[in-house]
Amino acid sequence: MRTIILALALSFAATTAQAQMSCSKEADTKKLSGAAKTSFLKKCETDAQSACEKKAADQKLSGAAKTSFTTKCVKDAA
Repeated sequence: MRTIILALALSFAATTAQAQMSCSKEADTKKLSGAAKTSFLKKCETDAQSACEKKAADQKLSGAAKTSFTTKCVKDAA
């Protein structure tokens, strides 16, 4: 069961990472620097956290599986 949950979480995270550009790459593309870049990265990471938590809830993950999924999802987005 643990293996199945981990496999689902990793495959979903890989799909999510491919579908969206990372926060830092997006900031570089927009040529942001200084306070604007810091503010953008903070907002982007907050948005990623919310989106990842929603995806974990949609997959009905809980406990360690949810924490692991959310952490990896946010890391990939940031």
